[in-house]
Amino acid sequence: MMAVSTVNILSIVLFFIFVSQGYSQCSLKDLSVSQSATGVKVQGKEEWSVTIINKCPCVQKNVLLDCKGFQSVERINPAVFKVSKNGCIVNNGEAVYRDAVKFKYAWDHQFPLNPISSDVFCSSI
Repeated sequence: MMAVSTVNILSIVLFFIFVSQGYSQCSLKDLSVSQSATGVKVQGKEEWSVTIINKCPCVQKNVLLDCKGFQSVERINPAVFKVSKNGCIVNNGEAVYRDAVKFKYAWDHQFPLNPISSDVFCSSI
């Protein structure tokens, strides 16, 4: 009976170790940035819809995208996406969860918006 109890406890401890290690593996690769043309023209420019999703179970803050040369004739809420000297800040630097962050911009072509940095925060189990 004691051996079964010890095995159960050991199994639970190992499970939590594996789960916590999985959480610490979160990185930029867990940030998905997708874009698609909406079919709408804004001041003669193609409108693009951008969706940013954090596929990591942890929160990512201070998400910065490479947006060299980014321009838009369509106003973008700066709390959602703002150009800075180091890149473009997503969600005003606040947490990006599993819920998508979305915005639209309008320009002649699609800009590559690749994640270049973030801070990963995992809650304790």
